[in-house]
Amino acid sequence: MRHITLACCLLSAILSFHLIAAEEAGVVAPGAELVLLADSFDFTEGPATDAEGNVFFTDQPNNKIYKWSIDGELSVFHDDPGRSNGLYFDKKGNLFACADLDNELWVFDMSGNHEVLVSEYEGKLLNAPNDVWVHPNGGAYFTDPFYKRDYWTRGDMEQDGQHVYHLSPDHKELTRVTEDLVQPNGIIGTPDGKRLYVADIRARKTYVYDINDDGSLGNKTLFTEQGSDGMTRDNEGNIYLTGKGVTVFNPQGEQIDHIDVPERWTANVTFGGSEGDTLFITAMDSLYSIKMRTRMAK
Repeated sequence: MRHITLACCLLSAILSFHLIAAEEAGVVAPGAELVLLADSFDFTEGPATDAEGNVFFTDQPNNKIYKWSIDGELSVFHDDPGRSNGLYFDKKGNLFACADLDNELWVFDMSGNHEVLVSEYEGKLLNAPNDVWVHPNGGAYFTDPFYKRDYWTRGDMEQDGQHVYHLSPDHKELTRVTEDLVQPNGIIGTPDGKRLYVADIRARKTYVYDINDDGSLGNKTLFTEQGSDGMTRDNEGNIYLTGKGVTVFNPQGEQIDHIDVPERWTANVTFGGSEGDTLFITAMDSLYSIKMRTRMAK
């Protein structure tokens, strides 16, 4: 029994050492520096990564979706994507997009064809789907804040607030899953589909919810006293929030790192690249990357 106790103590000490060492090392790879990949845009947003590690992102004011390939080549994926904002790939390789032009949720195949998945809620226009995360079962969660656009011909907000919605896996049923947020924006879930992080950008808070079997949310818990535009998660469970650079929090909601970005605003982030260990950052008119110690969550 004494040997077992000593072995357990030793194992605990080793695990604690590695956890402390990882936090002290931060999330950026040793010696890595931020790289400006391209800066020929108006406002970059919504980076999303396909199964190969290629990164797709939007230039929302210019109504384009771009692709940054694992070979470092920039190309246009779509030149009329409904002024898409947030993007996310499902497990089948389809690209979900928050199409801001007409306040809809779209999905693209890789030939560029699109289908409108959501255009209203209870007979009223959505505010404007902003960011989206696709559950492993094919359902989707998206935030619906209201940011008045000068290109809209619509009137004022028709919904009674700014909420988060869930689209069922068969894409037939839309349900409102939050009622008490001020202005939800960034959103990301866990790979096992059990938890959902939502940033209330105007309230300057980020919450984490349990995802129930029916797609509803429960057990709302304050994650950190900081909001975010977009967000992502790494393989260690750390959460990356944006705004002024990229701020990284461990699973307990404690800040463990910060990545400075030389722009007024950092809109969104995702992991990508052939090894999944490169962080791609959309910020103002630019796309940046930095090599990471951590990698894409799977």
